[in-house]
Formats: sequence, C-alpha cells, structure tokens
Amino acid sequence: MNTLAYDGPGPWILFFPLIWAAVVVGVVSVLRRTVWRGRRGPWQPTRATPGESSPIAMLGRRFAAGDIDEEEYWRRLSVLDEQFGRIGKDGAA
Repeated sequence: MNTLAYDGPGPWILFFPLIWAAVVVGVVSVLRRTVWRGRRGPWQPTRATPGESSPIAMLGRRFAAGDIDEEEYWRRLSVLDEQFGRIGKDGAA
C-alpha cells in the first residue's frame, strides 16, 4: 500500500502567530495615535475646546489686549473660521 507520510505542519506554522502579532501591534498603534489620546482621525475636522489655546482664542486675546484693531480682528477671524470652525452655533469661540 502506497500512503503519503505526514510529518506535521513543519516550521512554517510559526509564521502564523507572527502575522497575527503584527496585525495586533498595528491596530493598537493606530488606536493609540487616534482614539486613546483623544485625537480625531484625519477625516474629521478639528474643533478647539473652550480651554484650549486655539488660533481663534489667541486672536481674541490679541484683540482684547489691543494688539490689533477691530477691522484686522474680523478679517483674520473670517479666515480662521473657514479653516478651524467654531464650537457653538451662536458664534461663541
């Protein structure tokens, strides 16, 4: 009787745990950079929180300190509003 000998899976079976480990490490690294640190993905716009030092808040502080006049404030605010957006619907930054 002519049968095929089966010696087991061989040493290549060790690659499967390595592949799964690489997948897990990749997923964890992506989650660390985005979700777990509170960042949003590149597909979502960033919105500043009220206590954060956003460009719009910095512009407001410069206007309040008298570094820039009202015309320059509104001109720069319109540019920043297009790029960063506002937090509330009522226009409060």
